[in-house]
Amino acid sequence: MIPLLVYVVIFVVAFYVVRFIADKTAIQDYTSLKTVTFGDESAVRSNRAASVISIVTIFVIWGAFTGSKLLPGFMHAPGPFIGDTSFTYTAEANGQTDDATVYFRVHEAGESVEPIATEPGDGFAKNDTELVAAWRSKLLRVDKNDDIGKDEGAKVIAINGQPVDAGGSVEVDGGVVTLSDKGTPNFSPHAGWQMEPIWLPSPEGVFLRTIEIASAGFQGFTLWEHLGFSLYRVILGFVCGAIIGIPLGYAMGLSDWFRGWFDPIVEFMRPVPPLALIPLVIIWAGIGETGKIILLFLAALWIMAIAARSGVSGVKISKVHAAYSLGASKAQIMRHVIVPNSLPEIFTGARVAMGVCWGTVVAAELVAAEKGAGKMIVAASKFQNTDIVIMGIILIGIIGFGIDVLMRYAEKVLVPWKGKG
Repeated sequence: MIPLLVYVVIFVVAFYVVRFIADKTAIQDYTSLKTVTFGDESAVRSNRAASVISIVTIFVIWGAFTGSKLLPGFMHAPGPFIGDTSFTYTAEANGQTDDATVYFRVHEAGESVEPIATEPGDGFAKNDTELVAAWRSKLLRVDKNDDIGKDEGAKVIAINGQPVDAGGSVEVDGGVVTLSDKGTPNFSPHAGWQMEPIWLPSPEGVFLRTIEIASAGFQGFTLWEHLGFSLYRVILGFVCGAIIGIPLGYAMGLSDWFRGWFDPIVEFMRPVPPLALIPLVIIWAGIGETGKIILLFLAALWIMAIAARSGVSGVKISKVHAAYSLGASKAQIMRHVIVPNSLPEIFTGARVAMGVCWGTVVAAELVAAEKGAGKMIVAASKFQNTDIVIMGIILIGIIGFGIDVLMRYAEKVLVPWKGKG
């Protein structure tokens, strides 16, 4: 919740700062004053400053809440308590009470440290010393070295002088002591706002693991083999879906019979998520490569069919009438009117279908895959290799974004008339 609030605050501040700078540096002439852009989608372009600030903000927040060494210390969120602390407990036994102190040394996980040296002290309750890793807790059998133990009627009645019952908690230096239902103190060091590396590693940790996997590989395959095989599956499934889906969409857009015949099937399958088809695909095609391609084919098929149908239906009838009046045949109308005017919708559908296929490939590779980005992520999650999981997610996102950029560029080159009537 706190990282989200930080992101929102940075967004608002950056928005007004960039707007202020843009207003001060903008050229005010007659043309700029009379141009109306509000509500004109074609006039809205991605603000590069906003894009850069957004990406930098995400990485800064990520680094701040993971204690990244890439950021100066003052930008770090409060981290977990690490150091020495202590608390005093009061034990009661056979009508008498006694105080003893427990000394704690809180250390980083995986670090080897020596416990604090201490004397047992006088009385039946003896001093204790314990080690605990940051983000962990320690259940204390404080009576293990006491002269009178819990089995003989001893019980903890206060922490640092504050009376406490079973289930109660007391704030102490560096953490919280909670009395369990059986009266055993449990010390939990303050966790701070930073994430434990096992849940969210730092950016440099993920980068270093990426370099390691790229050179040494993961589970018998290189990083490029994992990513390349996923990309191969996605492209093959998408191409198969487009080859069938686009002609089907054209047929549905041009023929009432085809539309009546296939529209119920397409509209029925369109809302069904591809992941729901996995059990059926396994039954029909097994767990081999064919099943994965079929799943990605089905993920793209209905989207491409609807995009092509929408593109044909959106062609202005005035253009068709104009072509007929000029003596064009049906084949010429199809080639010079229908296809060019439907291509923008098809490209939009292709971008959506490719995104869906990328999102489906991870699930497709859950089914007995030997290599692939999804397989790499799933295998890493079983061993809690969070850095590899995040690495895979980032690389999948980068490749997906790259594919979308290429498709937008291809659309710009192949369909330059989009949005120009």
